Amino acid sequence: MSKEASTHATGNKGWVGYRPELKVVDCTVRDGGLMNDHNFPLEFVQQIYAADCAAGVDYMEIGYKGMASMYPKTQYGLWKFCTEENMRRAIGEKKGATKISVMADAERTDFNDILPREKSVVDMVRVATYIHQIPSALEIVADAHNKGYETALNIMAVSTVPESELESALEIIVQSPVNILYVVDSFGTLYSEQIRGLVQRFQKFTIPAKKELGIHTHNNLQLAFANTIEAIVLGCNYVDASIAGLGRGAGNCPLELALSFLHNPKFKMRPILEAIQNTVEPHREALRWGFAIPYMLTGYLNQHPKAAMQFMEGDDFRNIIKFYDDAVQQP
Repeated sequence: MSKEASTHATGNKGWVGYRPELKVVDCTVRDGGLMNDHNFPLEFVQQIYAADCAAGVDYMEIGYKGMASMYPKTQYGLWKFCTEENMRRAIGEKKGATKISVMADAERTDFNDILPREKSVVDMVRVATYIHQIPSALEIVADAHNKGYETALNIMAVSTVPESELESALEIIVQSPVNILYVVDSFGTLYSEQIRGLVQRFQKFTIPAKKELGIHTHNNLQLAFANTIEAIVLGCNYVDASIAGLGRGAGNCPLELALSFLHNPKFKMRPILEAIQNTVEPHREALRWGFAIPYMLTGYLNQHPKAAMQFMEGDDFRNIIKFYDDAVQQP
């Protein structure tokens, strides 16, 4: 075993165990693309995929299967649409061990854009849905399942959903062929106690139905990593993270932190650190993702970060009092 692998296996606290069934999903390209309308150059995606393969990451989410009729190509880049040709250009002639995931938004995806599994480099289709879109989302799940894909369902903005409505939805969802359900802290507003309650509520339905559970967090309150740990300890086996936390607004749980916690000797840290230094960090000044007070405020108020994102794009982004007084919709 290499020195690095030994360090991962034992850690600084003498930990020797890990859950081999736990899978890591790198959302850098897909979630990070929400900061630049998915206009990452091809080389960026190639470098992220190479890093994930070298690091032993299980999945890379390459982008969305957005309907071309809904998103003008003069504004949105390649990774909003993820055509087969462009995905193959990104991952190269020889696909690595890291699997490819794409996200399909409920009511914004054309089934015909998702090829049968044997004709595609994609391994998993993840469907993002708000609670009122569940019927549409399950249609996409069924279509992707029938075409041979692994499937996942992400219920967005779960922090705004009443408990009774959520449980009714979960009861229906677990009867579908979906493989994985995700607890998603879309607004980065949840504390670990709330994550615990949500995971346990989901498990009431996923465990009897033999469905896997995943976790996707945002860092508005600087709790993405802590909330991810809480979910892992409770039994979530699919873990979303992104390199240097690159993601919408305050960003996601940093991949490098997630890997450091998991202590699985298959994961290698150096390729991720190289990607941080050479691929991701050069975009920070332009994209301005990561913890910032405007994102903290929207998380604190359980609001979508779109107002903060717009504010952070402006020249006056350091005037946080102006944002608080003018832009935040206080309850």
